[in-house]
Amino acid sequence: MWPFSRSIKELRGGQVFLTNTLGGKKQSFIPLKPGQVTLYSCGPTVYSKQHIGNLKAPLFADLVARVLKANDFHVRRVINITDVGHLVSDADEGEDKMEVGARKENRSAEDIAAEYTRLFQDDLRSMNIDTNDIQFPHATQYIPEQIAMVKTLESQGHTYRIRDGIYFDVSTFPGYGKLGNIPQEFIKTGTAGDVADRVTLAGRGRIKENTEKRNPQDFALWKFSPAGSARQQEWSSPWGLGFPGWHIECSAMSKALLGAEIDIHTGGIDHIPVHHNNEIAQSESANGKPLARYWMHEAFVTIQDEKISKSLGNDIYLSDITNRGFHPLALRYFFLQAHYRTPLSFSWDALGASAEALNRLWKITRTIKEDSKGIAVYGDESERIRALAADDLGTPRVIAALWEIVRDDEISPKKIWGAIETAEAVLGLSLTKPPFAQIIQTPVPADVIQFAHEREAARQAQDYARADELRIHIENRGYTVEDSSSGPKIHSK
Repeated sequence: MWPFSRSIKELRGGQVFLTNTLGGKKQSFIPLKPGQVTLYSCGPTVYSKQHIGNLKAPLFADLVARVLKANDFHVRRVINITDVGHLVSDADEGEDKMEVGARKENRSAEDIAAEYTRLFQDDLRSMNIDTNDIQFPHATQYIPEQIAMVKTLESQGHTYRIRDGIYFDVSTFPGYGKLGNIPQEFIKTGTAGDVADRVTLAGRGRIKENTEKRNPQDFALWKFSPAGSARQQEWSSPWGLGFPGWHIECSAMSKALLGAEIDIHTGGIDHIPVHHNNEIAQSESANGKPLARYWMHEAFVTIQDEKISKSLGNDIYLSDITNRGFHPLALRYFFLQAHYRTPLSFSWDALGASAEALNRLWKITRTIKEDSKGIAVYGDESERIRALAADDLGTPRVIAALWEIVRDDEISPKKIWGAIETAEAVLGLSLTKPPFAQIIQTPVPADVIQFAHEREAARQAQDYARADELRIHIENRGYTVEDSSSGPKIHSK
């Protein structure tokens, strides 16, 4: 059960407004079924560890779900795991990223998919995303469904065959490019997609342009295994031995798990020109109905005005952040300070400022909890928080309002606690159960921080034997832990 259901019932009646990429306007959210929401989010390709830029998308999807739940909707969620078919160019050119990753590590594609899926989900949990409420289907688990959809498209005359696979002919779908309102001249010339990416990769000798395609934006539904070379992942099909294209997996899994028409589809802005327009074309052609009623996209995280990317060598991971002594929720706070459609520039100084602000907020919420005895009154302050969040996920305004409320001496502690509970429901910053504030001068290993967290939990549970055991672990790693009124502090010996 949603932990703040009492506040939700008291605040019932407000509308949720979302910016729909399909049309480009903010709209009142109305689900297909009253009180029920189906939410599909594009997930990672698990050929390597996910950097913080990759983690912004699932946090955004979590924010969508939280705001809807806070307005009394029941949300069914899916985040797909791509473990086959995503080539080094999003436009179906080059090698399969999973095959490249497996060869690089001298392991099987199945092994690296399992490991990097686990690490991805661990990162989500560290950022306070409840993975128990999400289905994580793997593309390799839905091969029959993907083949069936390609057969349907073939029977309808949407496909053609060339040497390397079965392709979707975008000229057979008049609405192609409607997501993001891409001009038809861009589609006809091929400049609607990742042309810059293709040119760059071609210049490096990694891919060749496919001159057999009828239209530049045509995309692969089923790729044939290359002659004379064995792939780790390939399946029999009506068209021969091969593997599914990247785009078909989302259409097939979304339909299998949530239905042919869903309420909301989320992803990054980079998905708009190619991946999501391709999903729309194949799904709506096969199913005869809209794929999603609301399309929502989050902006990039950049470093010095460049997108975070493994290929650029500017990738930073959640483990890098915790190894520097920051709590994982400092990154969540950093992301939520900007609106989801606003590009966000990462720097260590900016993250440090977010961590400091979050620590101060945790300290205040501890005091408010004591003063209110944990009893919440949901008044105008709570309604203000709820309404700001419901207005296109306005987290910067929610955070600003929360700071204003917790600093207002004219508001009773119980009403402030009600506002904190309401804010926590959408922000997910552990405001109602704050961890200890970390005052760290030098980077502290992640395992030491984890030991300190576990020790504090043991002390709160009066399991002093376990707390003593964890203190010894901390000291054996070269650190001491000091208990204080604001929580434990870690010091290097």
